[in-house]
Amino acid sequence: MTLPSEQLVDAWRQAEAAGHGRKQVVLKQVAERLGVSLATLYREFEEAGLKKARKQRSDAGQVVLPPKEAQAISAYMMNAYRANNKKLATMANTLDVLRANGEIRAEYIDEKTGECRPLSENACHRALRQYGLHPDQLRRPSASIRQRSLHPNDVWEIDASISTLFYVPEDVRTQGLADMAPEVFYKNKPGNFEKIKRQRLTRYVVTDHTSGAVFAWYVAGGESIANLGESLLEAMREKSGEALYGVPFHLYFDAGSAATKTFRRFLNALNVVPVVHAVGNARATGQVENAHNLVETQFEVGFKAIKVPSIDWINTRARQFCRWFNATKTHSRHGKTRLAKWMEITQKQLRTVDIDLARELLTREPKPCKVQSEIRVKFKGQTYDVSQVPGVRQGEKLNVTVNPLQPGRAWVVLFEDGNEVMHPIVPVELNDHGFEAEAPLIGREVKAAPDTELDINRKAIQRHLYETDTDEQALAAAKAKQLPFGGRIDPYKHLENVPDVAVLPRRGTELELESAPRLESRTLTHTEAAMQIKPALANNSIDWTSEHYQALTKAYPDGVPESEITRLIALWSKAAPGQLGMIGQC
Repeated sequence: MTLPSEQLVDAWRQAEAAGHGRKQVVLKQVAERLGVSLATLYREFEEAGLKKARKQRSDAGQVVLPPKEAQAISAYMMNAYRANNKKLATMANTLDVLRANGEIRAEYIDEKTGECRPLSENACHRALRQYGLHPDQLRRPSASIRQRSLHPNDVWEIDASISTLFYVPEDVRTQGLADMAPEVFYKNKPGNFEKIKRQRLTRYVVTDHTSGAVFAWYVAGGESIANLGESLLEAMREKSGEALYGVPFHLYFDAGSAATKTFRRFLNALNVVPVVHAVGNARATGQVENAHNLVETQFEVGFKAIKVPSIDWINTRARQFCRWFNATKTHSRHGKTRLAKWMEITQKQLRTVDIDLARELLTREPKPCKVQSEIRVKFKGQTYDVSQVPGVRQGEKLNVTVNPLQPGRAWVVLFEDGNEVMHPIVPVELNDHGFEAEAPLIGREVKAAPDTELDINRKAIQRHLYETDTDEQALAAAKAKQLPFGGRIDPYKHLENVPDVAVLPRRGTELELESAPRLESRTLTHTEAAMQIKPALANNSIDWTSEHYQALTKAYPDGVPESEITRLIALWSKAAPGQLGMIGQC
């Protein structure tokens, strides 16, 4: 039943004019006159929009909760959030805990009764919001700043994402790629997670910040340095008719990808400046995050309608999709297709690289090469000049690796303040005779080798030894055989530092000579004996005669013991003529 609007408006005005306490009486009379119940009349008023606005409370907008108590409530609730953003503390629980511990009162005075009453949960929620302390407010992302890049390939962004829909079975050829059941993939089941870790299909997406061009590459397994490097190399590979290739000047990625020195050395060798955003700050690489969503919703959605045979098949289709997308879709920022904007790149800005050499940086450690006396090293069959490498020392080793940007050249890997630094080196040019083209000509040119670190240290030590200011003075002092350290050093002074210790006598054991082994005397020939006796007799003015020799051979037919020589000399020095043969044997 719908009453005429004129009657409803007239009845509403009568009730409003009746004043406080008389409205109910007037409305009952009107309802009887119109032949409807009072409830129907109220409903007709509401449907016609004839409602009196509620009077605002006099204390509306006022906050009773003190700021310090609001901070305590907010701090407790903020601390109760888990890492997965799950809220653990409710307002009711927070108020109970903090009131019980005497941290807050959270109460107000009832003006009618004068009683002290606790603030309701809703009142505390309103107070936190008015102070700007509510967890819903504080957990909003911080203010961000839009960043810019200079030209295509100035900045690339790269990120990995694990597909929750597809996995790689053990036999891809026979089974193809398939859906992953939620109960198998569910991340909160560690056993299942480890089971499928090696089967996961990982999608790496690379974007060019200036043009917005997109490149996608799929690999088997989870996120790793090997997969990251391989995906980046595929993006760098020259692709005819496509946007996005070459070597970027800066690479923007998350902190997890920069964990290894191998990947940082890889970027350093390619002259790529790594830009790592803070953990959890995915907005920093928002462009590549949006590209993930784009690839998933516009490319991967087709996987549900077709049998996917292999990862190679996916990568082929992904390249087709990126080529189509970059060439046809207009970017809202610059108003051109991504391919058209990327094609504005200049020759200087487009740096190409030998992909195979670049891959060596990821798969092989730098090779230790010994520095030769000519301050040269041999690497990959070539000789390189390392005289300009800081801190080079002949006889020691330098770590050398390839330079993919300039094939034929190489890098020396150095360490400065704990960080790896790449120093470029060039091969030595040889002439037709195999000599170094810049070597000095014999007899016509003189070139001194530059001082190495060891040469500099050697000269400094020489100056310190002779306490001189110049190398020439030190050389002159050494030539003049001056004493080192000005003659102040006594090399035996330390021998005077004998501790004052009393040496007590000790009883010894007498050596029993009878038990000592006897040494057998050597037997001389008659000639050897005569040569020893003759000069001794001459010293006593006695000539050696044939009679001496005959007496010797007769007395010692088998040779003369060496111990008898002294006795024979003494005997013959006193013997009278005719008594030489009376020598006997001991």
